[in-house]
Amino acid sequence: MSTGKLPPAADGLQLNFCKTLACRNFGLSDAKHYLLQDSDPSRPGLVCRECGAFPPLLNNQEVLIELNRLKQQDTGNLAACHTEGCVAQGRPVLTNREYYHAFGYSGERQRYRCKHCQSTFVDKWSSSNPKSEIQQRLLGLLFTGHPVREICRKLSINPKTFYDHLDQIAARCRNKLASVDARYLQMCKEQPLASSIRALQPQSSNGVFWLATGHAGHGYVLLQSINYSADEEAPENTADAYQAEARLVPDSFPYAAEPHLHQPKDLLGQVNAKYKEILSRSNVEDPYTRPVNIDYPSKGCLIRPQYAAYAQYLRLKELTESWQTVTLYLPQETLLRSAIISIFKDRLGDRLCHPVYVVQSPSWKEQDSPENIDIMLLSWWRDRWAFSTKGEASKAISHLGRDTGNEAHWLQHATTHEMDEYQNRFHLQFRSLIDEPRRRLRPGGLLPLLDIYRAWHNLCRQNSQGYTPAQSLGLARHPYTLANLLA
Repeated sequence: MSTGKLPPAADGLQLNFCKTLACRNFGLSDAKHYLLQDSDPSRPGLVCRECGAFPPLLNNQEVLIELNRLKQQDTGNLAACHTEGCVAQGRPVLTNREYYHAFGYSGERQRYRCKHCQSTFVDKWSSSNPKSEIQQRLLGLLFTGHPVREICRKLSINPKTFYDHLDQIAARCRNKLASVDARYLQMCKEQPLASSIRALQPQSSNGVFWLATGHAGHGYVLLQSINYSADEEAPENTADAYQAEARLVPDSFPYAAEPHLHQPKDLLGQVNAKYKEILSRSNVEDPYTRPVNIDYPSKGCLIRPQYAAYAQYLRLKELTESWQTVTLYLPQETLLRSAIISIFKDRLGDRLCHPVYVVQSPSWKEQDSPENIDIMLLSWWRDRWAFSTKGEASKAISHLGRDTGNEAHWLQHATTHEMDEYQNRFHLQFRSLIDEPRRRLRPGGLLPLLDIYRAWHNLCRQNSQGYTPAQSLGLARHPYTLANLLA
């Protein structure tokens, strides 16, 4: 419950402030600059006294909890020091060699010693994979569209063994990608990134969104996350931003028929229609706060999308700390806009962060140079959009940092195409598994598949020129085979 103050900062993180860049209160977290109320849930809890903006309140501690959950998912199985309080705690050996000594072997596995606390541990992935052959066959059948039951029959295994293998393969894939991701962050500095967000299971209404961020040009996927936790239980009631578990969504969605929204054919109409849909939400950062039908997962818990998005971009900020500039191309979604503006506010003030909305028709050719450019200010936020049309193809961009004079550059280069295609291919590749009726309310079974697919996409899948995303960026010399991936 509100006490007339903003939700307290957590470890120096405060995300509650005005997010209008042109406002004098942008980035200021002093409660005197805002009107705070909690008596009427239908009205904004925070209103800027200067510009009238109403950014939704966030529990800063809950954002950090979600960030730590994502880190644990990504690096929890990697060899690292686990001594509480040690400066090397949770820092994987693969990407932080300076913290460790090689310290002999335990059988075939490499042993390490922490330079700071002197604890020792074994890298369980440093030995050969005794199950490589059957796991290669399993992946081959999975990627060629065979259903789980058929794979189990062909390999003479039961379904539990199948899913055990899948978990082990996913862990090896995360381990394999950790060192390649580190090379990416060192070798591809300042290269533009793109994000894409969509439903994890398009034929389901379980409320799980999938956010992926990677290289805009070659499609190397650096980060991905979903707003679902298989290890937590849904709370009984909705918590506000001042309470614990504010990031968790209760299983209390009343049935609401989603309004049918007419989709205009022209690009300007589509952009305006999206703004209208966003403003129909009581919380512009939370797609759940408009009339929506959610079939809550039967196991696990949904995370509020804004907490998942803020956590992913906090993770991105940590990874790109050494980059001088960060460029991010985005679909038109206020959830992502607010997260980036909040996380990268200091870089935005120094013009070292370039978040750009991108909307284009399917017929627009990538890297096409724009001809006539029309500038329009749209929506309550007065976003400055640049529209260009070539024949029947059209494209529009909006630099959210209000950079002007470079519209032709952004229209030519800004794109989310590679991230969109990455998610499209995943849905096509595993359509039968994703749309299986029993799995629609049990999305946790897809988590290992997401890790496997990211590794296969980055290291194994070749484009029309015969190069993988890792090869195209100079991170690998040749495409990985399944044997290389599972070694």
